[in-house]
Amino acid sequence: MEEYHRHCDEVGFNVDEAHNIVKECIDGVLGGEDYNQNNINQWTASIVEQSLTHLVKLGKAYKYIVTCAVVQRSAYGFHTASSCFWDTTSDGTCTVRWENRTMNCIVNVFAIAIVL
Repeated sequence: MEEYHRHCDEVGFNVDEAHNIVKECIDGVLGGEDYNQNNINQWTASIVEQSLTHLVKLGKAYKYIVTCAVVQRSAYGFHTASSCFWDTTSDGTCTVRWENRTMNCIVNVFAIAIVL
């Protein structure tokens, strides 16, 4: 059985690259929109599906988990937290916060390295 070795430039999860991908997806779906609870399911599904598609197209040896929450903007705020037990040298996470005058969006990407 052959061992899988990453190229030097592929070691570790590239948070900046993932952040830019997710931000573009959010902008494409929510940019110019006002909060409408009737559209939330469609918006969140589009954001996670587009983000996942673009991340996979990078061709890196990762399994991805993408979550998205969109809430109406209010004076009460919105707080989230996550915790992971994994190999910090290869796995990673990225959180993208996006907002406009009517809503807040939080997208989390979890990347787990595939070692063959």
